[in-house]
Amino acid sequence: MSESLAGTISLDGNDEARIYRKVTWRLIPFLFACYVAAYLDRVNVGFAKLQMLSDLNFSETVYGLGAGIFFIGYFLFEVPSNLILHRVGARWWIARIMFTWAILSGAMMYVTTPWAFYVIRFLLGVAEAGLFPGVILYLTYWYPAERRGKIIALFMTGIPMAGVIGGPLSGWIMQSMGGIYGLAAWQWLFLIEALPSVVLSVGVLLYLDNGIENANWLSSREKEILTRNVALDSKRVEASSGREGFTNPRVWLLCATYFCFIMGLYGVGFWLPTLIKGAGITSTLSIGLLTVLPYGAGTIAMVAMGMNSDRVRERRWHLALPGLIGALAWIASVQYGHNMLIAIAALTVATACVMTTLSQFWCLPTVILTGTAAATGIAVINSVGNLAGFASPYLIGGIIDRTHSTDLGVLTLAVSIALGSLLALTFPKKLVNH
Repeated sequence: MSESLAGTISLDGNDEARIYRKVTWRLIPFLFACYVAAYLDRVNVGFAKLQMLSDLNFSETVYGLGAGIFFIGYFLFEVPSNLILHRVGARWWIARIMFTWAILSGAMMYVTTPWAFYVIRFLLGVAEAGLFPGVILYLTYWYPAERRGKIIALFMTGIPMAGVIGGPLSGWIMQSMGGIYGLAAWQWLFLIEALPSVVLSVGVLLYLDNGIENANWLSSREKEILTRNVALDSKRVEASSGREGFTNPRVWLLCATYFCFIMGLYGVGFWLPTLIKGAGITSTLSIGLLTVLPYGAGTIAMVAMGMNSDRVRERRWHLALPGLIGALAWIASVQYGHNMLIAIAALTVATACVMTTLSQFWCLPTVILTGTAAATGIAVINSVGNLAGFASPYLIGGIIDRTHSTDLGVLTLAVSIALGSLLALTFPKKLVNH
């Protein structure tokens, strides 16, 4: 017997598992598709740079600044965007986010000067602000903390799957479409890869529900069970007011931890094609195909770690251990960069570990924050942490220009990920292990 808000519901574990499977099949594949499109539009500049820099006479530093300035716009508008989503509902706001970023991502094809590059990348960050923390917040409306490890991992597999799908697609576009209708291959890249986001923005309006109470595909009993579980879960959370989303010291520790992990993520997102090229692969199509290996491994690792984390209800070591292994793998990719097979293997392990840290990280804020504190706190953590998305490509771009090597930049990423892992272990076990 399980106690509900309104009385008593007769419910066994199999029935509850069935209800959550129903919710998961309804929500996660669609949200996953949205995130794949978003992440692809954010990082496809990493493939475009293989030809774009020489066509436009951009330096690595110009590229690094343009790639990273996305996150300044993202930082400035993240919290307001998440508060608006919490107020008006996910359906309209996520649709707005997706449509505006699609238009701006497609507009990248018109870039001819560094300043145009900077401005459009900045506006792309403004447009996309709120999507990721908005979805993380949205999932807390449906799932209690003990079920979020796997769910967040399933959603966040959109990051590596954007690589699995986008790598070969981007490589093919860059290899095959240059000169068609007078456009360079990198211009076709931005245009073609913006189109799915336009389609999905319409799909959000037609498909997504704002919450449990709006879901016509659930019975009254199923709604009551889901609502009860979320309500009982929120009673265990220590921070619920909007002010606590800014002032809780653990929010700022989470910001620092996430910043360290994001350094590693965008080391992968913006530089993986360059690192593979540095390992001795010259064909853009081959580079695109080889990115499937690291991103495919990342997809498997994220889901497996999320499932095990939920099963044993342990969060800290499921976050820290992949980070430490990933740091060692980054170092190995530098140490053995002259050996193509070892370098690709090391990059694969590093990418898989970086992806795993990100999905496991988001199990922590959602057990510390609820309500308006979650809306503000999750957005603060994501926006401050994602400033690393500005620092990482700009720093590495500057290092490459000065040293004519990626080695020092990659070692910087390794140190950052290791530091994030150590910070994760400072959170009290009793607080985060749900």
